[in-house]
Order: sequence, then C-alpha cells, then structure tokens
Amino acid sequence: MNSSAQSRLAVLIDADNAQPAIVDGLLAEVGKYGTASVKRIYGDWTSPQMKGWKDVLLSHSIQPIQQFRYTTGKNATDSAMIIDAMDLLYSERFDGFCIVSSDSDFTRIAMRIRESGLTVYGFGERKTPVPFVAACDKFIYTEILIDRDDEADAPVKQTQAVKELGKNQKLVSLLRKAVEASSDDTGWANLSPVGSYIAKQTPDFDPRNYGFRKLRELVAASKLFDMEERVTGVGPGKSVYLRERSKGA
Repeated sequence: MNSSAQSRLAVLIDADNAQPAIVDGLLAEVGKYGTASVKRIYGDWTSPQMKGWKDVLLSHSIQPIQQFRYTTGKNATDSAMIIDAMDLLYSERFDGFCIVSSDSDFTRIAMRIRESGLTVYGFGERKTPVPFVAACDKFIYTEILIDRDDEADAPVKQTQAVKELGKNQKLVSLLRKAVEASSDDTGWANLSPVGSYIAKQTPDFDPRNYGFRKLRELVAASKLFDMEERVTGVGPGKSVYLRERSKGA
C-alpha cells in the first residue's frame, strides 16, 4: 500500500443516498487518505431530484453516470455502481475505494474489495446499516462533514460533549480496552497505537462523532487516563502516553 499522500482512490457516490451539502467536506476528507483519481456519481439525471447535485458537479470535477430507473422499487443505481466498482477493481490501478452511500446493498462489494487487499472508506448517514459499516476499513458519518457549527456556540457544545462522555459506557469500555491492549509493562500506552487499535475494532469511530477534533482531545476530556508527553527520539515532536487513572485519583 502506498502512503496516504500517494494512494490512488476511486470515489463512487450514490446520488440517491447522499446529499449535495456534503460534497466539500467529503472531498476534503478523501484528501486525507489519498488522491481521488476517479470521482463518479450515479443516479437518474433526468429526475428533478438531482438538481442539487447538478449544481456542484462541474466545480468539483465529479463525473455523472446516467442510470435510468427501469423498474419501480428496484435500485438500478446500486447495480451500476457495483459493476463499475468491480471493473475498477480489476484494473488494478487503485489502492482504495471511497463508497458514498447509506445503503446496505454495498456491503458485499466492500468486502470483495478488501479481500483483494485494498482499503475501503465508507461514507454514509448515521442510519447506515451496521453490516455495511463493519464491511469497511473506516466509516465516516456524513453528518460530521457538514459544517453547521457557529463559532460562538462552540464552547457550549464542547461542554455538553464532555458531560455526555461519562454516560457512554460503550465508548468508555473501548478506550480502556485500547489503552490496555497497547500498554507496556508499566501500564503506559502510546496514543498512536491506541488509535490504531480503536480503528481496527470500530470502523466508524471518529472523535468528531463526540464533539472533538482529535483523539487526544477526546481522551483528555474523558478524564479516564493520566497523560504525559515524552520525547521518544522518533521524529521532531513529542509523543503522548496514557495510563488508566487509579480509582479515586
């Protein structure tokens, strides 16, 4: 696998299951993982419902793929998208795929792409069925890609997020297990392996889902761990280490 800066990605968007408002955030997010060598969006472009997407396609160089609705109740868009994904996979020109949809029909194609050793990034709404989320290496909820935050409200939202952390037992358990699995004999764990462990266990984990930009901010706000910075000799900066806080500390 190439480094993220060099990874060639195929971005396939299901226009029936994605909103035009996500496009800026979506492409910015894709840019974190590689270069979008192919950007295609699938739908029936004769439908008035596609107008919102039509307005943004040219400015973002996204290629529209026409797919007529042959039969009521059948999603021909999904089929066309899956066929194209297989063609692109067999071309062996890509390092990964970005599948943008909230539809569980893409579960099998995501699994098939991963079986070939490529990375799958899924993008969909929080209603996305669990099987599709689990089939991806990483899944990003599109709600966090839409910037609705007013800067004046940011401190209030941050305070609310902190209050909710302690009530989220699933998150608390995940963080504790990640630190335990990544810790050395002294109980300290480097934050980087902790993040890698979480990503492998939970494809849809993202600090932004909980109101924080970075994992470090989320961990600090949880107050579950002692934190310290260390100069490790690897790279110019410092590494963050965590250790579970003793009871009553």
